[in-house]
Amino acid sequence: MSTTNQALADWVKQVAELTQPDSIYWCDGSEAEKQKFNKMLLADGTFKKLNQDTHPDCYLHLSDPQDVARVEHLTFICTENEADAGPNNHWMAPEAAHEKMDGLFAGCMRGRTMYVIPYCMGPIDSPIARCGVEITDSAYVVQNMRLMTRMGDAALARIEREGGFVKGLHSIGELDPDRRFIMHFPEELSIQSFGSGYGGNALLGKKCHALRIASYQAKTEGWLAEHMLILGIKTPAGTQHYVAAAFPSACGKTNLAMLIPPEGYVKDGWEISTVGDDICWMRPGEDGRLWAINPEAGFFGVAPGTSKGTNPNALAMLYKDTIFTNVAETEDGQPWWEGLDDRTPKTDWKGRPFDAANGPAAHPNSRFTVSAKRCPSYSPEMESATGVPIDAIIFGGRRASLVPLVAEARNWNHGVLMGATVASETTAAATGAVGVVRRDPMAMKPFCGYHFGDYWGHWVDMQTKADHLPKVFTVNWFRKNDQGKFMWPGFGENMRVLEWIIGRCTDQLQARETAIGYLPEVKDINTDNLDMDLAVLEQLLTVDVDAWKTEVNSVEAFLKEYGDRVPSALFEELLAVDNHLG
Repeated sequence: MSTTNQALADWVKQVAELTQPDSIYWCDGSEAEKQKFNKMLLADGTFKKLNQDTHPDCYLHLSDPQDVARVEHLTFICTENEADAGPNNHWMAPEAAHEKMDGLFAGCMRGRTMYVIPYCMGPIDSPIARCGVEITDSAYVVQNMRLMTRMGDAALARIEREGGFVKGLHSIGELDPDRRFIMHFPEELSIQSFGSGYGGNALLGKKCHALRIASYQAKTEGWLAEHMLILGIKTPAGTQHYVAAAFPSACGKTNLAMLIPPEGYVKDGWEISTVGDDICWMRPGEDGRLWAINPEAGFFGVAPGTSKGTNPNALAMLYKDTIFTNVAETEDGQPWWEGLDDRTPKTDWKGRPFDAANGPAAHPNSRFTVSAKRCPSYSPEMESATGVPIDAIIFGGRRASLVPLVAEARNWNHGVLMGATVASETTAAATGAVGVVRRDPMAMKPFCGYHFGDYWGHWVDMQTKADHLPKVFTVNWFRKNDQGKFMWPGFGENMRVLEWIIGRCTDQLQARETAIGYLPEVKDINTDNLDMDLAVLEQLLTVDVDAWKTEVNSVEAFLKEYGDRVPSALFEELLAVDNHLG
């Protein structure tokens, strides 16, 4: 196959001359191609076929044990001006980065096939969608990109119509941790990744394009590219609402995206639908609202902890057409991970006979890749070219104290401050220590492609681009009591908080003003059939003035780390909080 897009043809030729592959293969996205690649991956041992009776067309991939997560310390933003990358990113000069990467890529595909993957992030016909091309030497990457994006001939046709595309070059190299880099060139709209086969490092449409590069595109073009789920909520009266919500990893994001309401809500006629679980692109519409698409076509979810109890919708997806990475396997060839059930697996994520002394059977960051259309709560609006209108934006973290169950921002700027200073505890999705509290603005710390001060300024400036912006809220499902037990039941019961949020968006429910925003009265949180002491709920909705004064000081120090690019509006909102605290 070739292309009528001269820039694409020239780039493919240039990459081939640099990497020296034995052959070049253009992916067309067809079903026949999918089956051909599955057979090839089974033949070379990259895939193992799982139990086809229980899990038809499901495969297991065990990665190199040193290649199991994002590598933030090896991820760079390469802007001409170092200050533009900001203290939130590792920076390398573009010239130095290109020189380093050219040295790594030189001849790296000898003996391999070079795959050219044209893809579209978002519905093919959506004006909000953006296209890219990933060149890779990994057939495993091809099969994951097939599930995660709209890839193949239709994407190539759009690229040929429009001309522009994001360039992504990837090679697994030798999977050497000392020769592993992920470089982003926002001003060139290009990505280069070498030495890793792991999802976020190798599926370049995902975090690299859809967040790091797209966040820069969004700033220059006047929209938002965010690390957010998109959830549809239909009330018993038949009104449809959509919320976008940002949570760092392991804070219940996928669970919320696929929430199953309590039985009473279902009987009353509430309906939940999933538009997206991870990434949200929002653009001001002619009506002054923000309209959002999920740029992805699939889910790349964390397996451990996914069960009938925590996320039945997610589990229901995973019995067909799924790629499992670094999970364990049972005696009869079924995928298994901690939290799934009480079976004992036969082999662990390294392919060894399972022995508890070796640690978890499934890697804590083991994954499933599956088409979004497999989700029982899948919304057809995921394919809508116009996207869906967002009524509320929710920021959440994992805080054991301080942050109430839910709070509403006083205004847009206050909401930006809330999002900019949300904090959470680190998880296995990021290499390094687990359980350390870090501020993760808008859950974008690992993903913002430019200076956080400019990013917050862009959020503040959205008021000049849209005059019906969503209301902004924070939630915290993870408060603990003095005994270290969670105070809120979470999971499906989070529907009760969503009901209050929708009630606030439609001016149907009251709130009381506090120093940190509008909070519900206990009576306005629906507790029907909820086995919970109302005194505990009262505690979850209380503002600890002394603790918040300490928090204000911490937030101020954090904002000052980003220097004079931080919009003054955030300091003004922080001062307002401080004054309210007294």
